[in-house]
Amino acid sequence: MSTIEGRNGQSNAAPRTSSWRVVDIVIAAVIAVSSGVIFWAWNNTHHVLDFLFLAFPPSSALVAGMWLFPAVLGALIIRKPGAALFCELVAAMVSALLGSEFGLTVLASGLVQGLGAEAVFAAFRYRRWNLPVALLAGAATGLFGGINDAFIFRWFPEYTMAMQLTYVAFMTISGLVIAGLLSFYATRALAKTGALGALSSRKAATEPTFG
Repeated sequence: MSTIEGRNGQSNAAPRTSSWRVVDIVIAAVIAVSSGVIFWAWNNTHHVLDFLFLAFPPSSALVAGMWLFPAVLGALIIRKPGAALFCELVAAMVSALLGSEFGLTVLASGLVQGLGAEAVFAAFRYRRWNLPVALLAGAATGLFGGINDAFIFRWFPEYTMAMQLTYVAFMTISGLVIAGLLSFYATRALAKTGALGALSSRKAATEPTFG
């Protein structure tokens, strides 16, 4: 059996309803606000790693996944349409309120990045929450974010086209690993503690990784 069967024979891999409950809103808000605080802390500390990327500046995108994970984590935990976008956008808002070096542009970035993950979960009709889908969502978040940084906001006018494309590729990889892989296993770890008992993801720890 490819999914875990819940009561009444329904699969826990899909939400019973697309409507958000109060508990979904509260948990999503907690995820988003906590992530926004992490964004703020990362904004103030990530430059200590700049020396690692001096030889090839576009490689700095390899750590950009730290700004992408709420979209995938929120969706995997809440399992409702709009969760990826909500968590990523609210996290960006919180980081902006706390003081971001990127100013209010983080709101547009959060919107674009959240849409990347949301598009993947929507493509699977919000019925698949396994590792491959999480990795695809993380990669899409990075892809959307990388294109936004390099070609829409054009943060790096000094980059050649090859460097811009490499930046996008590295951000996609970072999204896949940090936002996709780590969020998937973080969700399973939280499910094991019983902390997700009121959510559709409560049995995430026992669901097939590839099912």
